[in-house]
Amino acid sequence: MQSWVETFNRGDAIALSNFYSEDAINHQVANSPFVGKIAIREMFAAEFSQTKMTCLIENIFLDGDWAILEWKDPLGLRGCAFFHIHHSKIVLQRGYWDKLSFLRMHNLPIPD
Repeated sequence: MQSWVETFNRGDAIALSNFYSEDAINHQVANSPFVGKIAIREMFAAEFSQTKMTCLIENIFLDGDWAILEWKDPLGLRGCAFFHIHHSKIVLQRGYWDKLSFLRMHNLPIPD
């Protein structure tokens, strides 16, 4: 998880996608799910091109094949991500955070 966060903070979508299995699912509940390593890489690339994001670790919990990351960012947004890991690759990620607050904090357009 520490390496995932470091890679995320560098904004490296290609390296970040290498943490995921070929058929992984990344579902940030404020968005539709992205299925497959390529779609996940493209999602991260699009997000990193919009704004600088920084993940500060508050807690990491591990339980078998599951990891939970509680995070915050320098602007005060907080969230939580659940990772299911199989054979050292992420097969499922679910993230919970306030998208409206994120968009406002980064001065990004708010969809209708």
